[in-house]
Formats: sequence, structure tokens, C-alpha cells
Amino acid sequence: MPQRPSPEDGKLWAELGLDVELHARILESISANFERQVESRPGRPAGMAYFDGVIHGSHGDRVREVMAKRAAGAKFVGTFCVYVPEEILIALGTVHLALCGGTAVTIPYAEQNFPRNMCPLVKSTLGLALSGTCPYSPLEDLAVGETTCDAKKKTWDVLGREGGFHVLELPQKKNPADRALWLEEVRTFTRRIEALTGNALDADKLAGAVRLMNRKRRALARMHDWRKADCPPISGTDALVVMQAALIDDPERFTLNLESLNEELAERAASGLGALPPGAKRILIAGCPSVLGNWKVHHIVETSGGAVVVDESCTGTRYFTGLVDESPADRDGLIEAIADRYLTIDCSCFSPNAERMANAVRMAGEYRAAGVVQYVLHACHTYNVEAIAMADALKAAGIPSIKIETDYSEEDAGQLQIRIEAFIESLEFRHGR
Repeated sequence: MPQRPSPEDGKLWAELGLDVELHARILESISANFERQVESRPGRPAGMAYFDGVIHGSHGDRVREVMAKRAAGAKFVGTFCVYVPEEILIALGTVHLALCGGTAVTIPYAEQNFPRNMCPLVKSTLGLALSGTCPYSPLEDLAVGETTCDAKKKTWDVLGREGGFHVLELPQKKNPADRALWLEEVRTFTRRIEALTGNALDADKLAGAVRLMNRKRRALARMHDWRKADCPPISGTDALVVMQAALIDDPERFTLNLESLNEELAERAASGLGALPPGAKRILIAGCPSVLGNWKVHHIVETSGGAVVVDESCTGTRYFTGLVDESPADRDGLIEAIADRYLTIDCSCFSPNAERMANAVRMAGEYRAAGVVQYVLHACHTYNVEAIAMADALKAAGIPSIKIETDYSEEDAGQLQIRIEAFIESLEFRHGR
């Protein structure tokens, strides 16, 4: 996804028991959006071809890779949140990737049983499974959810009734007692993956997994550093594609290709080759993630006179900010270091959450954002309510912002374009053309 399906893909989906005709229609729809909103953009870095391929192969080549690894004895773990400690999954030899849905096409299948006024991310994900169009569902040895919102918590109750599901309880505060709870959750998760794989967690393998994930985070941070340039050498839409690939690709292969892309971006930056027209207003997008299949808001901003220079989201800085301490030599010390790093993620589920406001204001300064677009998915109550405090913090720092609420459909694209164009025009008058 997204790619026009080949006969070989059709055979694969039939082998997995999917609804081949419906699956093909869904991919056709997503492919059209990807071609229009991403691949048709001029001046893209050559290195983006790899990441486009990751997106294209997510329902084909990547599925075959998962199947081959399972045939060789590895267990497949599907995840739904950036709080799942990837280092532990890597060290215990699993193959893992994010299963979140970003398409509106599958939502009606979820709405047959689940409430209509639920987050589109949850409904899209459920719809893929319930419509028989998620190629990973038949391959799952374990799915891992978390308690970042009520919709997810209750959904995990439903999905976990037949087993094969693990829920990480994320605390709602970051006090010492909450840290202790989270550390025990990570330890329990480790034991669950050990039981699944039949392997004992080895300190040396865990240390290697920590180094690999830290290398991946450093590469992502370097890509974002290039976005601070006067003429960013990569668009916000392409940076989003890279982040989406980060959640589904093999971590080592992904990192190698990102490091290569970073070298190209360095050359583009040195020559002043920007990915967007000069004078585009620098925009920070804050709030909900834009998972694979969803490029709508970035496309609208960057075709309305804006340049998305940073994303304060789980498909942005929240995924890679903060490294795991590599100094512990023992297994328990490394597990504690991993738990500590993941607890620094500033999701809107935390209350109070002044940390997130401070981080957003700091990032707006570092990336020299002229304004902030708060992106809120319908029925995402934590980000929607927290948008009040975020707007106040940005206003106090002298940073204009706008809040948009939307879903995965294209029905409101025209309305959003009008609002975002007006916001960017106001920034032009504020700062002078």
C-alpha cells in the first residue's frame, strides 16, 4: 500500500484469506491519493525512492518478508503505539511493525459494530481487520496495545477476548509512583515476549538493540535538523513519508537508507536546493499522528503557501526524541533505561502536561516556525481539549496558531484549504511579505 496491485499480490492476499477484490479497491484509492499528494510533487530528493518503495510494498513485499521470517521461526508482533519498547522486540528476535490504519475506506466496516463518533485512526484500523483486508491479521502471533485513550482501551478489550493481545498500561502522570508502575509494565511485557519467542532476554542482544534504535533516532534527528535550514531540502510531506516508513520497515535497513538520504540532504542544503518555493511560511504541525495512508493536512499546507518544517506528533519528533542510556551493562539496568526513555514521550494522555506545551514552544523556536497548525482527529478528546492549553502557551510565546478538526476523508479538503490559506496569508501580513 499504496500501489496498484499485481497478480502476484492478488495470489498472496488470496493465500492469506483476504477479500481480494475489496482489498484491491482500497489500495487503488490510497494509491491515487499517494500519487496526487506525494509522488507528483516536483523537486523531491532522489533518496525518497526507497521510502516510497516501503510504502508501496507495505501490503506486498513487506508481508512476504514477515511470512519468510515467521517460516524461519521468528514471531510477528503487531503494534499500535510508539510506547511499545521496540528494543525488547528486536533483542528477542521478533519481527514487528505498526498496524494503525490511515484510510477512510475501511471505516464503514468498523462502524457496523463500533460507535460512529470514535477516532478515525481506531476505526480505520479496526475496519481493515473486520473487512478482511489487513494482510497482517492472519500472521499475528501477538498484538500490543496501550492505554493512551478510552477508545483504544475499550477496543483492546474487544480484540483481546480470544487471546493473542497484550495491553501496556501507561500511567497518566509522571511521578515516582507512576514511573514504578510503568517500569513493572515494561518488565511484564518483557516476560510476555520471552514466553512468546521461547527465548530469554540476553543483555548483550538487548544492548545491541538499544544501540540500533539510538542510531535510528539519531538519523531521524539529523533529517529533522536539515528542516531547520532557510530552504529545507526536504518537504514536510516527504519527511512524513519517511516517518511512516520508520514504523513499518526493518529498523536496520531503514536506518541505512535514511543515513544515505541524509547525505543527499546535506548536499542539497549546501547548494541551497530547497524542496518548496522560496518564501513559503514555516509551519509546525502539532497534535495527532498522520499514519500511513494519510497525507491530507501536509499536502494542503504545502499547496497553500506553507512549508511544514516539523511535526510535534507520534509520526514526528515524539517518535525519536530522547535516546536510551547505553551505559548499563546488565539486563535489568538496560530495561530500566528503556522504560525511562519511553516515559519521556509527551502524549496528550498525561495530565498535567506542561511538558508538551514547553516542547512545542521550544520546537517552534528551533525550527523558526511562523505559525502552528494544531491537527486534531475527530473524537480525539485528549488532543482536542489540550488544544486550549497549547493555544494559550503558543500565544504567550507570540506564536500564531489555528486548530483544525478533521478525519481521513477528502470531503472537507476544500474547507480546510480555505482556512489554512487564510491562516498562512495572515502570517504573511504579520511578518511582512
